[in-house]
Amino acid sequence: MTFIATSLPYIQIALVVLITVGVLLQQSDTALGGAFGAGDSGTTFHTRRGAERFLFIGTIVASILFVASCLVALVI
Repeated sequence: MTFIATSLPYIQIALVVLITVGVLLQQSDTALGGAFGAGDSGTTFHTRRGAERFLFIGTIVASILFVASCLVALVI
């Protein structure tokens, strides 16, 4: 139990870095006009394929693991 308690902060830091990198690397479909209310940000959809899909699913998995590690830290 002490091994988990001592290594949990390092695991959480690694997961936070992975989530941050995953979110920053994902493609954004909004242009600069979308920040000011213009643009067509919500009407077009595209299918994620290849590396984009891997990055999207990887970010979701890392987020779920981070929440699980926070719950484990809460219990410990």
